Amino acid sequence: MNGVDLPAAAVPTGNTYDKYGASNPVVRRLMSGFEHSMFDMLDVAQPRSIVDIGCGEGVLTEQWARRTPGKVVGIDLDDPKLRGEWDRRSRPNLEFHTGLGHELDYLDREFDMATAMEVLEHVPDPEAVLAEMKRVAERWVLVSVPREPLWRVLNMGRGAYLRQLGNTPGHLNHWSKRGFAQLLRRYGEIVELRSPFPWTMALVRV
Repeated sequence: MNGVDLPAAAVPTGNTYDKYGASNPVVRRLMSGFEHSMFDMLDVAQPRSIVDIGCGEGVLTEQWARRTPGKVVGIDLDDPKLRGEWDRRSRPNLEFHTGLGHELDYLDREFDMATAMEVLEHVPDPEAVLAEMKRVAERWVLVSVPREPLWRVLNMGRGAYLRQLGNTPGHLNHWSKRGFAQLLRRYGEIVELRSPFPWTMALVRV
């Protein structure tokens, strides 16, 4: 889950902490809530094909490819670590490519769904990324971001990033649940809006 609009040196790529493979019971509980909401929304949308912006190591992208009949494409910055992870993930309908979220090299409505999970907080122009997602998606956009100010409060509560007032490095944008919903309504109808602790997640019909 990464940013995709700055040079590789300026944006963190991949997950600095392996939250999907974590053994910590608190992290596992949080990720269980995140994935439960995400898969509920996928069940509602039943996407035929997906482009995943800021796919990171491709953990979610690969999961989606297992349950999606058509093409599933992961997009992120060119990074040797990510390429190594992509090479490990192989399915007939799964592809990974390097690219930028605000300049997608795909046709209008080429995919049924466009996703950006934990990405928009990293990019300098999230509206440009959302506009591109809407352009290439025929029906759906699925997105998630950290819920603020809760995210910062939790960081400070565990003694992290105190000099940055709890802001995780690389987070350029900050939304409350209400503020994120207001942004997304410019791009379509919000069909599902959830708060898996401590995130905001939305399914938007474009």
